[in-house]
Parts: sequence; structure tokens; C-alpha cells
Amino acid sequence: MSQPQSDDKKRPNYDEGLESDGTSTLDTINALIVEDRKHDIKLRTMSWQKAAWLLAGEQVCLAIMSQSWSLSVLGWVPGIITMVVSGVLFWTTSMTLHKFIMKYPQIKDICDFGYYAFGKSKIAYAFSAFMLLANNILLIGFHILTGAKVLNTLSDHSLCTVVFSVIVMIMGIVLSLPRTLHHVSFMSMFSSFCMAISILLFLIFAGIEAAPLVGYNGDYPTDGPVRTYAFPLPGTTWVNCMNAVLNITFLWVPQILFPTFISEMEKPQDFPKALAVLTGISVVLFIVPPAIGFRYLGQYSTAPAFGSLGVVSYKKASFAFVIVPTLIIGAIYANVSAKFVFFKVMGNSKHAHSNTVVGWGVWIGLMAIIWIIAFIFSEVVPSMGDFLSLLGAAFDSFFGFIFYAVAYWNLYRTKLFAGAARSVKTLMHLFILLCGLFLLGPGLYAAVEAIIADYSGSITPAFSCANLAL
Repeated sequence: MSQPQSDDKKRPNYDEGLESDGTSTLDTINALIVEDRKHDIKLRTMSWQKAAWLLAGEQVCLAIMSQSWSLSVLGWVPGIITMVVSGVLFWTTSMTLHKFIMKYPQIKDICDFGYYAFGKSKIAYAFSAFMLLANNILLIGFHILTGAKVLNTLSDHSLCTVVFSVIVMIMGIVLSLPRTLHHVSFMSMFSSFCMAISILLFLIFAGIEAAPLVGYNGDYPTDGPVRTYAFPLPGTTWVNCMNAVLNITFLWVPQILFPTFISEMEKPQDFPKALAVLTGISVVLFIVPPAIGFRYLGQYSTAPAFGSLGVVSYKKASFAFVIVPTLIIGAIYANVSAKFVFFKVMGNSKHAHSNTVVGWGVWIGLMAIIWIIAFIFSEVVPSMGDFLSLLGAAFDSFFGFIFYAVAYWNLYRTKLFAGAARSVKTLMHLFILLCGLFLLGPGLYAAVEAIIADYSGSITPAFSCANLAL
């Protein structure tokens, strides 16, 4: 994978004399906007309000419904502490990311971010490019699998699961066709609304039903009355605890997409406003519904929590709305992935920014290829849940922690301890670096151990028609 050589050669050099005080940065942003206005397809058009919807659409997802399981593994105290600390680190790293992009406004994606953060390193760029595509395609595959689960559940497995997966894949390709995130942000509003309804219905049903039905340790009441606890139950393995932590951090680490989002804002300097909206929504949705779910499901909590509901009609009614965010979030990841490859293929030709047959043909072709590869992953991987833990350890360790500790050092390396406030932030970013290294070391080990356990047991054959209904 090549470094962003065309950017440095085919447009003004914006690296010289950039400061983080915003003076020359605003001039650079204005120059980029003027350049964008010359194109037929304009990318830098999102307001901060549209960006907030796009962020919410990407973050308000099915993974929220797996957090009750994390609490059931960790218990109240470690679980809530992990959630709160993850939220604080999310805000801190996201603000550092934005400040770094304000120093280098020409950054278009996480690959450019890695290139500049690591001293214009071609190796960092190639590494980031591989990680971006691998992470996003695997996540799209997870959403295809989730969509197939929804259709299996609603239809009582009326068709082969592979057929449902193909249906989801085709719908995903169609929804992914808009080339600007401005248009995708409109879909994100609907996605957030549907996921909110799904969560609300789940909470109502979990509260009014007599008892949950299914748990990983047996159907109710095999494992006794529903109960909650402050710390992990006796016999809980370290691997389970680590995977529960990875499950939480995975939900709080969406920064891999943020540089692309910022690059399509009309005023990138307004990103903190959108981030503040997202953080407020996330704090409520990532902690309150999982806590209520754990309260009513206790040790019977599953991932996602819909699977524990005892009344089939409750399960179907609440799970049905998940199909919308499943497709739209997949479309967001597909857009970012396709856009990265598209501009590598098209460069600065007229096809990159105009409504030409070649431009649209390449765009649609790339989108189809991305979804087809993701479909294949969704069919051959034995447990997408464990592979999400692998994503959290291998990818989020960099894109959620390590990258921003390095970026912070680049921003303030001459004044890391200039005053009490700066010293506190420096120590916090040191902690962020250690968190990333911890996920990359012990976290990756735990994820691999879980996958090995999957392969040692019964494995669903590839492209199976097996029923995946909850």
C-alpha cells in the first residue's frame, strides 16, 4: 500500500508553518474548502449538526445490547468502572485527535493520521491502511451476520441462513451507494431512532416479564434465581473477564472513522460540538440500559441481551428494529473503506470528483467487492463475537489509544510538563498509551484463546443453513 504521495505533489504544501493556535490552520481549511467547491461532487459540506447525527448513527448500535453480558461477567463494580473510564478516555483521545487534525487539516482518513503522527512514516501509513480495511470489512461482515440473525428470528428460520445473508448484503450495497457522508448522515438519524426504540422495547419487556428464558449456564431457573453481584462470580476465568472488558472498549472506540468524518465537515473546527453531543448520548445509552438489563437478567444475560427474553413475541418485537442500524452502520463503514481505495485508484482525475460513468462504475464496483468480501468473512468465521474481541485487542489498541498518545507527544513534546494542567494531561496520555499496550498484549492473548476454544469445539460449517435465530 503506497503512502499518500499524490497529496503532497498535487496540491499546496500545507505542512509548513502550521500552528495549533488556529491562525494558519483556518487559512488551510479555507483553501481546502475552495478546492472542494470546484468539484461536481462536493465532500466538505457537513455541518456539525449533521456530523453529530452521523456520529450517533455509527455509535448507537447493537453492541450496546452486549454490555449487560459484560456486567454479568465483571459484576457491578469492575463493570461500571470500566465503562466510566472508557468514556473519559474516549473524550480525551477524541479531543487529541481533533487538535492534531487542526494542525494538519489535510488529513483525510486514519491512514493520513498515522502517517503524520509517526513523523510522515510510509510504514505507519501502510500499516494504518491495512488495519483500516481489515477492521472495517470484518465489521461489515459482523453486520451481515447480525442482519441474518434478525431475519432468522423474525421469520422462524423460513429460509437458509446463507440466503438471508445474501439479502442483507444486497441491501447493504444499495444503501452504501451515496458517495458523500452528508447524505449518509440523513440515514443515520433514522438508524439512531430505530436503535433507540429497540433498546426501549427491550427494557420494557425485560421489566414486565416474569423471568428470563435463556442463559449461557442453562435455561431459567437452572442457574438459580436471577441475581446481580458486585464482583465476578467464583469460577469466572481471566479470559472471560478480559473479553468482557474488550467488549466494553470496542463500543467506546469509533475513532477510526473520525478523521474521515472531520474531513467532510464544512467547518472542521466545530467537531468538538458534535463530539459533545455524541458523548452525552453515549454516556446515557452505554451505561443505563446495560445496567437495567443486568438488573433484570442477572447471570442469565446473553450477548445481545434480546436472546435472554423469555417471551418470543417480546424478543421479536424488540430485535426487529435492529435491522435498520445494522444496515446503515455497515453502510458507514463501507463508505469510509471504499472512499480510501477510490481516491487511491482515481487520484485527482475528473472521475474522482465528478458524475462520470467511470467514476460511478468504479465506486459501485468497489462497494460490491467490499460487501462480498465481508459476506465471505461472515460465513466462514466460527464466532464473530470472539473475532470482535480480536478486533478490539488488535485494532482498537492502536486506533483507540496508542495513536493518540503518540499524537499528543507530537503536539506538546517541548512542553509536556508546562504547568499543572498540562502535566495532568501528559500523565493521562501516558495512561492511555499503557491501556493500548495492555489491550495489544494480554487483551490479544485473551481474544486468541477464546477463538482457539471455538475451534476446539463444534464449528458451524462455512456457508451453513443452520438456524441463527436468537
